[in-house]
Amino acid sequence: MRSANPPLLPLVCGPTGVGKTAVSLGVAKDISAEIVSADSMAVYQGLEVATAKPTVQERAIVPHHLVDVVDVSEPFTVADFVRLARTAIDDILCRGRLPLVVGGTRQYINALTQGFVQAPGSDPAVRERLEHEAEEQGLSVLRERLERIDPDTFSRLHPNDLRRTVRALEVFELTGRTMTSWQTESREDAPYRRLLFGLTRDREALYDRINRRVDAMMDAGLEDEVRALWNSRRLGPTAIQGHGYKEIVGYLRGEYGREHAVYLLKRNTRWHARHQLSWLRQQPDTVWIDLDGGEEKAREEIVGMIDRPST
Repeated sequence: MRSANPPLLPLVCGPTGVGKTAVSLGVAKDISAEIVSADSMAVYQGLEVATAKPTVQERAIVPHHLVDVVDVSEPFTVADFVRLARTAIDDILCRGRLPLVVGGTRQYINALTQGFVQAPGSDPAVRERLEHEAEEQGLSVLRERLERIDPDTFSRLHPNDLRRTVRALEVFELTGRTMTSWQTESREDAPYRRLLFGLTRDREALYDRINRRVDAMMDAGLEDEVRALWNSRRLGPTAIQGHGYKEIVGYLRGEYGREHAVYLLKRNTRWHARHQLSWLRQQPDTVWIDLDGGEEKAREEIVGMIDRPST
């Protein structure tokens, strides 16, 4: 059973491209913490270029958990993340060190810190039918249905989030209850006292960083990586939804040209960053850290607000 006084869990969150890795490495070194990744694509072995994972050298400086833990061909659910993350966090705490959660995947962070939603299992036939419907008629048809059935879940999902749109409709078909209803009634007690740091910087500077990062990914061989995975049929149902992968897959399928794939990747990544910031703004406990003043100053601010573990 978990303690009535749950342990402190600091989290460094923020939009893609903001600079989480550099800041979190500095913080972790200062407080002797170990990093638990909360990034839905960093869990995959074989996804390298577009995931911006911490490098081997960075992982040698600070221990990292939940990086490269599942093959790219396999699905990986929020339940899988919570199970592995809690195991890692409990192990870190038992060794007298502090876990530092770093990432931008909202579903992972919510489930880990606010209690996991015990939603019903999946029905492959229902899911396949809904996915086929989206392919034949367009995702907008499913989105319109979800808006009528469950406007709260509809408003939380990115307009291009096929997987979670299908899941929300699947849950309603199987149970007659909305995903919002399940999330409201079936959460566990929060297992940690979260200290949520939200990294931000000037919007135009952030967008410029995103655009330059996409260019760097293409130069680093993103197209070749995706082509190899696609040709070997190793891109699983979750991994293929990652930014940088789904856009290049569309190009490989002949749906549009390479230049348009790069345009889509930049645009979709900027949209994703905007949604991540919107979620952080909705969290009443977010402690905002402005990176326009420099990463060193941001690191010092965060370190000054974290309670160090007792020895």
